[in-house]
Amino acid sequence: MLAWNVRKLRVAKGVSQEALALEAGVERAYLSKVEKGDENPSLKMVDKLAKALGVQTATLFAVPARLDEQPKNLKGGPKPRSTARAKRSK
Repeated sequence: MLAWNVRKLRVAKGVSQEALALEAGVERAYLSKVEKGDENPSLKMVDKLAKALGVQTATLFAVPARLDEQPKNLKGGPKPRSTARAKRSK
């Protein structure tokens, strides 16, 4: 339910994983694992995600309604090159 709620709220707000991860102070790959249910974040991390999403921490633990549909993917776009990658390609 945590994974579902994080993704649902992020998509509803039109925020990319990259932007939410930056706001919460985590890596995008970590956030992706949280959204897939492959990572169990600490309560401190859940609090950071809730603050970045602008919701109460308890909201992320709410049981989704039965009729809730899987959130649609946001349209992908070009990803900014990280500094580490840019330095390696020079």
